[in-house]
Amino acid sequence: MRTPSIEDYLKTIYKLETTDSGPPVSSGAIAEAMQVAPASASNMVRRLDDLGFINYEAYAGATLTEPGRAVALEVIRHHRLLELYLKEVMGFDWAAVHHEAERLEHHISETFEDRIEEMLGHPTHDPHGHPIPTREGAVDALSTRTLADVAEGDTAVIDHVSDDDADVLTLLEQRGLLPGIAVDVRETRPLEGLMVIAIDGDETIIGHPVANKVFVKSPTG
Repeated sequence: MRTPSIEDYLKTIYKLETTDSGPPVSSGAIAEAMQVAPASASNMVRRLDDLGFINYEAYAGATLTEPGRAVALEVIRHHRLLELYLKEVMGFDWAAVHHEAERLEHHISETFEDRIEEMLGHPTHDPHGHPIPTREGAVDALSTRTLADVAEGDTAVIDHVSDDDADVLTLLEQRGLLPGIAVDVRETRPLEGLMVIAIDGDETIIGHPVANKVFVKSPTG
């Protein structure tokens, strides 16, 4: 019943439910996120509904069932533990661990997962700041406010960053835009789509497309 493709779809639906407009999730949104043809996404959605992993209503969309959510969180847990292991133990670059973990997440056992968690000291977040679900499926909510939303003169702390673009991750690391770092917004230039920000007093300029990949919280959390 559980193929890598099914797990990828369930993981994608979970992320769309929790980071976009929430459930139900349209087949079109799933197709776009998975980078597949709409017909392929529609076929898989019907299959997932038949298997009991989602509830699907035509013209409304898909909502994960409890079994579907459990599978999605298990795969996400594997992925985020693997990312941290690849970076901290194997020395992989911060920008490369996401795609390596994508390849491995479907193929590790629960015993291997437990060993990784133990070796890493029972971590709570991956290298990009995303919370690692517990074995029981508990997971902290993600901040939805981006650096682009921070007003001129305000300060915010980076909560997590989007990990789907290696080039962006490389740029973020070069600019010091890492989880836990406080960022001062010195100037916004909306007509140019730019922001002047400062980290520990050192100024740099970033564009809104990059700022929208950085999710923040207030300095007090």
